[in-house]
Amino acid sequence: MNSNSKGIENLITSNHEFKVTDRAQIFMTGIKKINSFDNEEFLMETTMGIVLLKGSGLEMVKLDTHDGHVSIKGTINSITYIDDKNGGKEEGIFSKLFK
Repeated sequence: MNSNSKGIENLITSNHEFKVTDRAQIFMTGIKKINSFDNEEFLMETTMGIVLLKGSGLEMVKLDTHDGHVSIKGTINSITYIDDKNGGKEEGIFSKLFK
């Protein structure tokens, strides 16, 4: 029975989805960690990589650390998956900014 419940837990935490409603609210699953956030951006680790969410007036409405769900409201301007193949997220962010 423990192996079945462990398999279900792994299945739940490995799914990654997001739903945007009217560019004013986003609900995401598969969140492993929120690295940083403020009212203009959220930097999050997901089961599918690093996600950078940018906007204005962003505010975390709900965070479920057990299931890996987050709900954020505000004006959503962009959602970017940061590729970590070339030496880390910092290099990816800065190389995109200074090209």
